[in-house]
Amino acid sequence: MHAPLAPYADRLRRLPPSCGPVRLIGIDGHAGSGKSTFATRLAAALGGAPVLRLDDIASHDALFAWTERLRTQVLAPLSRGETAHYETYDWNARRFGAVRALPAADVVLIEGVGAGRRAIRPFLARLLWLDLPSEASWARGRARDGEPQRAFWDGWIPAERAHFALDPSWPFADELVRECKEKPEGYAMREGPSVTPPEHRSVTHREEPPAVR
Repeated sequence: MHAPLAPYADRLRRLPPSCGPVRLIGIDGHAGSGKSTFATRLAAALGGAPVLRLDDIASHDALFAWTERLRTQVLAPLSRGETAHYETYDWNARRFGAVRALPAADVVLIEGVGAGRRAIRPFLARLLWLDLPSEASWARGRARDGEPQRAFWDGWIPAERAHFALDPSWPFADELVRECKEKPEGYAMREGPSVTPPEHRSVTHREEPPAVR
């Protein structure tokens, strides 16, 4: 279906709260898939919903080992209906610095690679997956960041592969989201794997490696 974001935002507002009084919406996908842009547009459609970007929580030394900090600094206060305060990472200075506030609004968005990891899913009212294949996402991300970030991407890609192999998000997505170039104000969406019967899923749409056993 084609989904202009204003009606979709109304659907999200009607969801039951999932983290205390908050409807926490996870936006996951491969690096470079368009999560940040989609989150910005969805937040605007929601009337300025707060957005937590996982790039502010992760760091060079902990690309994915940030779950405990997220729990204590963000999820715990939101679950109590309190404003969360979390340290943000400066990727140029390579250190944590400024503290940002994240109010316990009716709807809060959390976007970034790993937003649908198993430790976060119990707090989510909805999990969205940006449905762009890994190689296309990474190529777009490399082109966006240019030569100065080449070494970072060389290290990031295997780390992302390993993360999703051990802790996949795609199989638990409620909706798969694709950019809709025909109408810039909207996105194309379809039911995600979590609500699509296995016999109706297309193998070609699996964008994550199988879990390591």
